[in-house]
Amino acid sequence: MVRLTTSFGAVALLAFAAIPANAETPDRDEILGTVVEQRGATVQALRDWIALPTIAAEKRNTTEGAEYMRKLALDAGFKHAEIIPTDGVPGVFATLDAGADTTLGIYFMYDVKQYDPAEWSSPPLEGRLVDRPGEGQAIMGRGAVNQKGPQTAFLAAIKAIQASGRKLPVNLVLVAEGEEEVASTNFHQVVAVPQVREALSKTIGVFIPSAAQSKDGSANITLGAKGAIEFQLVVGGETSDKYPKTDIHSSNHARIESPVWRLVKALDTLVADDGHTPAIDGWFENVRPLTERQKELIAQGAKLNPESEVKALLGVGRWIDDEPYVTSLERLVSQPTVNIQGLVAGYMGPGGKTVLPGRAEAKLEFRLVPAMTKDEAVSKLKAHLTKRGFDDVQVTISGGYGPNETEEDSTLIRAQKKLFEQSGIPYSITPRSAGSWPGVIFNGAPLNLPASQFGLSRGGGAHAPNEWFLIESSDPKVNGIDGATMAYVDYLYVVAEEAESAAD
Repeated sequence: MVRLTTSFGAVALLAFAAIPANAETPDRDEILGTVVEQRGATVQALRDWIALPTIAAEKRNTTEGAEYMRKLALDAGFKHAEIIPTDGVPGVFATLDAGADTTLGIYFMYDVKQYDPAEWSSPPLEGRLVDRPGEGQAIMGRGAVNQKGPQTAFLAAIKAIQASGRKLPVNLVLVAEGEEEVASTNFHQVVAVPQVREALSKTIGVFIPSAAQSKDGSANITLGAKGAIEFQLVVGGETSDKYPKTDIHSSNHARIESPVWRLVKALDTLVADDGHTPAIDGWFENVRPLTERQKELIAQGAKLNPESEVKALLGVGRWIDDEPYVTSLERLVSQPTVNIQGLVAGYMGPGGKTVLPGRAEAKLEFRLVPAMTKDEAVSKLKAHLTKRGFDDVQVTISGGYGPNETEEDSTLIRAQKKLFEQSGIPYSITPRSAGSWPGVIFNGAPLNLPASQFGLSRGGGAHAPNEWFLIESSDPKVNGIDGATMAYVDYLYVVAEEAESAAD
């Protein structure tokens, strides 16, 4: 059961009450009171969701996860929610008509990354409440911050507005997928369904809930994200008869080629001798350089995120080529990457084993920047390998999409700026997140909608052991789950106000 300290709850309520109410949020104190009353149920809802992991790579709980997502939408007040079949994991489509003049799109993911319980300090599906020194109390579990914590807070926000006897200031269109963690293999099929596409076309844009608050309480606005492509390269008896079908005695390497060495040689052609600069033929042909405004935003953001803290978080002591901090940030935002996620070949048990492996596989990813596309990147990879005679290297694309970007003066971004400025919250603007989400499906053709991230909550450990999301904050400048929920309440009202202003 969830245990929340009542003494901290009282402190939290006072802290939020001290934040100036936004003019666009009527009866804000009453809604806040409802949020606080519902906190226990909200935390339990998050724990319950964490306990049901959908892992697309393992084909785990895909049917159950979609049905659970549909139920969450209905429980939150969506009037219509249905499962949308795809060639892989199904999606979910839901609508909430509040009779408002403005309609807002919401993107959810209900899947999570894999996990190894042996690497965690508490069971990854338990959702245990733990103390984080200097920060407060957090919930620990797979999916806590990526993305079930922020999404639970958003659902709690629309519940609180309705439970307070009010209609939402915007209509909502929700689309959710269960394959984000494998690069959204079939999500485009969900959006292509006529009724889904029609509903989304009526929105002013789409946003994904996120945990974008720093330890000092400052916020971050992102204007886009890199694209991502996940793929595998395989060499072995299945790709050519010059390799053994299975592992054989290593003495045969004198007369039989090694698929492992062959794969290593192919991988080596993908980057320059420095080990990080992509060397695929024509790779930088459509890479758009940073604008002066983007460089200005990066420099401003560096002041709010100290280099020492970032290095400590990442566990590194230096950047590539010992570059200055701002240069490293420009590289992070502007450079496409070719990354090896893992290599699998041969025997890896204790001691040695005299075998010539029959198969070698590498799992890789591309991160793409404007104006690259998925089709372009895949085509260039295959042409690059073919040109060098690697016709025996099998390329399998498991998922992917291109980069996305939204203008700084769009309604979604203006609303974030206005909310932070009204609340006295310092913020930085990042031209592009180095991480990825399939926003291009919304702001690409045919929808051509603004797509952004928003959230004023805190968490960490995405894709790693001991993933966490802050529930009760010991710092009044940093939101726990109540503050995260109220931020979504406020955002919906500010979005409605900005949309109305733009329409006048």
